[in-house]
Amino acid sequence: MITHLPAFLGVAALVIVAPGPDTALTIRNTLRGGRRSGLLTGVGVVGGQTVWAIATAAGVAALLHASEPAFVALKVIGAGYLAFLGIQALLAAFRGGRPALYGRNGARVPPGRAFRQGLISNVTNPKSSPAAITRRSRRCCCSR
Repeated sequence: MITHLPAFLGVAALVIVAPGPDTALTIRNTLRGGRRSGLLTGVGVVGGQTVWAIATAAGVAALLHASEPAFVALKVIGAGYLAFLGIQALLAAFRGGRPALYGRNGARVPPGRAFRQGLISNVTNPKSSPAAITRRSRRCCCSR
């Protein structure tokens, strides 16, 4: 067990310093839209955590834990949404325009968009789900 400690600490340090999709999205929206956009994205992320808490209480997280196809479907949906956001940003960069956080002529899009991006990013992130957390803990504790 002690022989694996340095490897564990190294991987743990990398996981801690690497931003997840929610953090990256919040930073992006803050840089592109200012403090208000970043704050609303963060509030959307918190809303996503609330959705996961309600889903856990309702038993949806247990369904994801028990059903591998449902968990994979959630992963695919999350990856698709992150790819959509990335492609949107790349297309805007190639056109020389503002990314999707802005409307036409550089006017800011209503605040709901930043909130919605944070919410969808968190809800479709399978790592945020209690099912993913229990899978990781089971793998760590039971793989002796």
